[in-house]
Parts: sequence; structure tokens; C-alpha cells
Amino acid sequence: MFRRMLALWHARNLEFVRDRASLSWNIAFPLLLVLGLSLAFSQGQPDQYRVGLITAATSAQQPNVFSDFSQLKHIEFVSYRQTEQALTKLRQHQLDLVIDPSLQRYWLNPQSAKGYLLEIILKSQVKQSIEMKEVSGQAISYVDWVLPGIVGMNMMFSGLFGIGFVIVRYRKNGVLKRLKATPLSASEFIFSQILSRMFIQLLTSMLIALACVELLGLKMNGSYFDLFVLMLCGSMALISVGLMMASKCKSEEFAGGLLNMVSWPMMFLSGVWFSLDSAHPILQLVANFVPLSHLVSGMRDIMLNGANVMELLPNIFSLLAMMLFCTAISARLFSWGED
Repeated sequence: MFRRMLALWHARNLEFVRDRASLSWNIAFPLLLVLGLSLAFSQGQPDQYRVGLITAATSAQQPNVFSDFSQLKHIEFVSYRQTEQALTKLRQHQLDLVIDPSLQRYWLNPQSAKGYLLEIILKSQVKQSIEMKEVSGQAISYVDWVLPGIVGMNMMFSGLFGIGFVIVRYRKNGVLKRLKATPLSASEFIFSQILSRMFIQLLTSMLIALACVELLGLKMNGSYFDLFVLMLCGSMALISVGLMMASKCKSEEFAGGLLNMVSWPMMFLSGVWFSLDSAHPILQLVANFVPLSHLVSGMRDIMLNGANVMELLPNIFSLLAMMLFCTAISARLFSWGED
């Protein structure tokens, strides 16, 4: 018995080693992931305070009365072009202070303990008279903030792995070859897979969101209809990415590595666990091409800020464009069999 088990163990190891694509991804992908995280978080210990800096209307000729304050250590300055966006984060205690050098003005949330300390520091550094305005708002807990990210992440894994492995298994077992003998076209097969997975994905995601809001008392300032519309667009986009990844794959091991290569960077670049406001501009630019970014940011706007569908049209159009692009590639490259 031991010899038989050893023979099977040896055979499976040889099968894995000879699958060079799978072996490469199992070694290279974790290293690339750690390298990416090292570059993204290379600044060391995070700063203690976060200040929003309005840069849209700043004039180069006008002296900056906050120049001494901006040189202080342990304060992270996050640039915003829209004042209202920064003030929303200040109301939710995601920023401790907001300053506008062009108007010589700053905004403070009196309910923020860090904001109180920052105002004392600011007044000690700025010798000129500056205007102060107050904004009020309750703090958004991390659980409230991260819930849309968790729901979006669950939709991503369901869309990528829930359909990618199925297609590869169909191809490997010869099911696709038999389907090819029928009048079914590649486009019809792809759209049927999208509809099937989308039904399961939307049902489970809405149930998760509803349970968290109603049972745990988490925030839902928007409407469930708007949330459903956004989830519908996000579901189609994520499923189409999974179909595109599986359109040519012949090995389940390689498909797993390829889907991991897409899903894990997508998760970190979409702001699931942390905000990308202070990330490198290149990372923020890359995040705009990630469907999960538009889905998660849109759900946060609905659940935390009460946004409606009309305000989320840029997110919706981006998701639909990604869906059409990936679906077209899937239909073009789709292979029925292993040959």
C-alpha cells in the first residue's frame, strides 16, 4: 500500500512539474505580488494625520500661507481637485482637515479629535489671518466603509473562478466539442454562461448586502434599486473578464494561475481594503482600467453618500465598455476543443 501511495505521489509531482505554465505561475505570481505591494507601501510607517489639499484653484503667483504647515512631518497631504469630494471625506472622518491655499481657508470637523489637534498645530504655524469653516458629520466605521469592497470582491471571485474553471473543464472533458456539433454559436454559448452566472451572482450579492444592512445595522443611505443596477453592470463586466481568460485555456492549473494573476492585483488596485487617494498617480491611473474599481467606488457612493444612478453614470459606462470589449474578445478567440 505504501509503495502504491508513493508511486501516485511521485506521478502527481511529475505531472505538476511538467506543466511548466502552472509551475511558473505558482512561483512567479507570489513574488510579483510581494514586489508590487513593496512598491505600493514603500513609504514605511504611515503618517498620523491626513489633510486634504485643494489644488484646482491654486495660483502660482499667490503666496501659500500654509507653506510652513505643509513641511511638518507625520502629516499626509492628499490632493483633491474638487472641494466637495474632500469635504465629504472630512465629514466621514476619513480626513482630519481640509485646506485651500488659494482661498486662504481651511475646513474643520469639530467632532474629530485629530482635527482639533491639527487646528492647534496649524494656527501655530500660520501667522496670517485665515478663514475657518466647520462641517459636521458622523464618522464612517471601517466596517461600513469596507462592506462594499467585500461584496465587490465576492462578485469578482464568483465571476472569474465561477465561470473560468467551468469553461476549461468543459473544454478538457470534450463537452464543448459536442456542443460545437449543435447549431449553438460561440456568442450564444458565451451569453448563456453570462446570464446563468449573473443570476447567481446578483442574488447572492444582494442577499449579503441586505443582511449586513438590516441585521448588522450598517449604513445604506442610497436605494437598493440603484445598488442593483450598479451590481448588474459590474457583474457583466467581471464575468466577461473571466470568459476572456478562459477562452483559450486548456489546463485547469494554468487557468487557475491566470485567474489569480488577474484577481489579486485587481483586488488591491480597486480599493477593497484601503483607500487609493494617497497612492502613486500611476497606480491610480491603472485602477481606472480595473472593473472592480468602478464597482466598489460606485457601491460606496450609494451606500455611504446616498448617490443615485445618474451620479454614477461614469462608473456604469466604464463597466459596460469593459464588458463589451472583453465579450467581443471572448467570442473572437473562443475555442471549442483542445485542438
